[in-house]
Amino acid sequence: MTLKFKYTEQELISRLKNNDQSSFTYLYDHYSAAIYGIIYKMIKDHELSEDVLQETFVKVCYNIKSYDSAKGRLFTWVVSIARHQTIDTINSKSHRNHSKNLNDDYFNSLQSNTNVFSGLDGIGIRKHVSCLKNEQKQIIDLAYFEGYTREEISKELRIPLGTVKTRIRMAIMELRKTLN
Repeated sequence: MTLKFKYTEQELISRLKNNDQSSFTYLYDHYSAAIYGIIYKMIKDHELSEDVLQETFVKVCYNIKSYDSAKGRLFTWVVSIARHQTIDTINSKSHRNHSKNLNDDYFNSLQSNTNVFSGLDGIGIRKHVSCLKNEQKQIIDLAYFEGYTREEISKELRIPLGTVKTRIRMAIMELRKTLN
């Protein structure tokens, strides 16, 4: 169900914090495709991605009062919750056991699905990331689109963990400037 009205981000946040049910529906309708794409890119399993998406929005509902707009945009906060929920799921014993049972052909067929990020393109995140310096773009791609942890990025790129953290911080600051 797509709602026809549009909230400003501040109106949406205010309504969410006041437990307005229609604002939660609006949030889900406008963010779920992009969030699902991020989750799916990390997990590569449709059913599990849907479960994590649902868990993400439940956490958003329960924790909306702790959201602080001074620390970042609402979408970024929801993405952060989704990433943490996804990483927790990946690290869970049941997921590791399930993954061991899947064969390589299954993973290869899932990875070839190019429509996963159509929701992200709709909100323009890729366009903004493409404006970053190459080193920042690479880090953001690994961290947010590929689901790597900072430690994994450090190993993959063969750079110190502190450098990874600094580049992520600088990239996020640059994205904030672009989005504002």
